[in-house]
Amino acid sequence: MLSSTSHHADHADVIVVGAGAAGLSAALALTAAGIGVSVLEASDRPGGRMTTEETDGFRLDRVGRFLSTSHRELHRLALSALTLRPFAPGVLVHGDGRLHRTGEVVRRRSPAPVPYPRSQPDGADPSGAYGAWAGRRGVGGALTMARALASAPRPLDEARLGASLARLAGMSAARLAARPERSAAEAIAARGLPARTVGGFLHPLLSALLCDPELTTSSRCADLVLRSFARGRLCVPEGGSGAVPDLLAAALPPGTVLTGVRVKEASINRVSTEEYGELTCRALVLATGAREAAELLPGLRVPDFHPVTLLHHSAPEAPPTGAALVLDADRSGPVAHTAVMSAVDPTRAPEGRALITSAVLGTPPAGPDAVVRAQLARMYGVPTGDWELLAVHRTPDAVPAMPAPHDPRRRVRVLSGLYVCGDHRDTSTVQGALRSGRRAAQAVLRDFGVPGVPELPLAA
Repeated sequence: MLSSTSHHADHADVIVVGAGAAGLSAALALTAAGIGVSVLEASDRPGGRMTTEETDGFRLDRVGRFLSTSHRELHRLALSALTLRPFAPGVLVHGDGRLHRTGEVVRRRSPAPVPYPRSQPDGADPSGAYGAWAGRRGVGGALTMARALASAPRPLDEARLGASLARLAGMSAARLAARPERSAAEAIAARGLPARTVGGFLHPLLSALLCDPELTTSSRCADLVLRSFARGRLCVPEGGSGAVPDLLAAALPPGTVLTGVRVKEASINRVSTEEYGELTCRALVLATGAREAAELLPGLRVPDFHPVTLLHHSAPEAPPTGAALVLDADRSGPVAHTAVMSAVDPTRAPEGRALITSAVLGTPPAGPDAVVRAQLARMYGVPTGDWELLAVHRTPDAVPAMPAPHDPRRRVRVLSGLYVCGDHRDTSTVQGALRSGRRAAQAVLRDFGVPGVPELPLAA
């Protein structure tokens, strides 16, 4: 660790532009090494796409990406105040006009635990989330989950799927990276699994996790995401996705994050802002979205994006699906997946109301609420006429596309003193954003001559 820092009103050792997950991850790693950091954020709060809007007692995510209890970046951050709320074991898939339960979680101890979900005050746990909390699934977990996947007894189907999940759960990232790369759709079609298993489980699940309805994503990235699902539990932060960047920002030294600061120009040793004029630094880390980074640093490649639209509805009574993630295998409407988020995380809705959040992947239809309500009525099997639309959040640049060939470790060091990080430099997940920020920080530390800075391996 350096013995001193340089950080005052108009100068810092490192200026980080962007207070999303990547920028805050970079700032935490740098400050832990004794580096003076200023994080400049154009909006009025940290978070980037991981923001949560509060409306009439509801907490509404803007993009709503899922986390997993197997994400090692979350364990590494060790945010003691972060509570993860897991979904019910497995998922529910709507297919052939009805819902099918498609999974269970083996209750076993996690080797790298995160804070448990809070139990109800009276000890009750109607969703089963607390009692069913589980961390990493091993091979046995994948096999047990597979046995519950078919809607009717198909032992051979279950055995094939179980073997595939078991292999994924036990593989290292390096071994997955050595597999032939193609689109995720081509890869799952070539795995030797029955078409009903692919179309009725793998395709809708990966579409939800990757926000990619056509599964054009690199098969290697899809394998990493599916392996994470097989090893852990899908979950969300208590209080909304914005809880993660809020806690990351709070863990930094006071005054590190400056909000409402718009950067007009940037170079290795200075940035020009609308609010504070020129600020100087020894190194600059661009941690904005890909499009904004390219505006500040012309020549950076801007990827395509998967748009996401979230529709948040309030209902007087919750549909009877509990805390399950509900997928639409029939693709009978624009909604790819939906959940009663107030059952997963009760803090997201006021008492006596239910919050249902539904995701439309790709371009939403005209007049989406009526179309979505009709589809949700079919998926949940309940009338939706008395549901109130709280908000529609459209995010055209929600998720950077990762078509094959995709490099999950794109260079973060442009040159000495200039670095770029974000989910567009890694995998387009929360995990990827956090990792890319840490990679950028380690590149800065190596250029600053800090001894003993390791190279990060592929995601473990």
